[in-house]
Amino acid sequence: MSYTTLVSAADLADHLGDANWIVCDCRHDLLNYEAGRSAYAKAHVPGAHFLHLDEDLSGPKTGRNGRHPLPHPITFTLRLGALGIDNSKQIVAYDASGGYYAARLWWMLRWVGHARAAVLDGGWDAWTKSGYPVTDKQPAAQPTTFNPSLQAQHAVDTGFVASSLARREICVLDARSADRYRGENETLDPVGGHIPGAKNRFFKHNLDTTGRFKPAADLAQEYSELLGAHGPSNIVHQCGSGVTACHNLLAMEIAGLAGSRLYPGSWSEWCSDRARPVATGAAA
Repeated sequence: MSYTTLVSAADLADHLGDANWIVCDCRHDLLNYEAGRSAYAKAHVPGAHFLHLDEDLSGPKTGRNGRHPLPHPITFTLRLGALGIDNSKQIVAYDASGGYYAARLWWMLRWVGHARAAVLDGGWDAWTKSGYPVTDKQPAAQPTTFNPSLQAQHAVDTGFVASSLARREICVLDARSADRYRGENETLDPVGGHIPGAKNRFFKHNLDTTGRFKPAADLAQEYSELLGAHGPSNIVHQCGSGVTACHNLLAMEIAGLAGSRLYPGSWSEWCSDRARPVATGAAA
């Protein structure tokens, strides 16, 4: 069986030690560069490998391409191969933040053509609260080769978004909190506000009170009400830097609304050019 969206803690526990399953620890803190690595060193799911958001799941920054630009796909897939990830493996990603760092790895794997990737529902908390084992031992990797098949249609660039502003068939969905969307309390980027015409869907609304994703039917209803006549293929997801937007994209996939796309540069890339239009306040 292949898992392509979510996997439960119980299902992951059943596959500990399975050579065809590889677990990736994606814990991170935007305000503390070493927090995820430190947490991993203290305890992690047995067999899990650590992937750092800035070092492994992002590429070099130029000041104009956002805070977490995508790495070159070859650079990324070489890193996957070094961890023993080939095209046949089932990948499970987890974090301690509701899944939004893990969702970035999930999306990136799909971007390079690997569909057998899932996020641990409930993440680190679900694993530890269920009493499953943890370790501080770092596993030995068995290097292999990952052969990418780049799915370029999964992402759009700034030019596409800019040219789409006047085309009502494209809907941009902003995953940031409502205050940052309105242009208030912006602490991460130099400009507050949002892309004109974008709608707001705070990624944390995808989760229930336990930190797990809401049932598929509930997500489908919520997204359908928000997006109206726009089909999934006409949805472009963005956030501050292309990370939490993946959480909304994953939620839509769980809901059966497959085919939406990511704007990886997101707001941090958009606002790097002061000539681009900015909107503030609540959506009209």
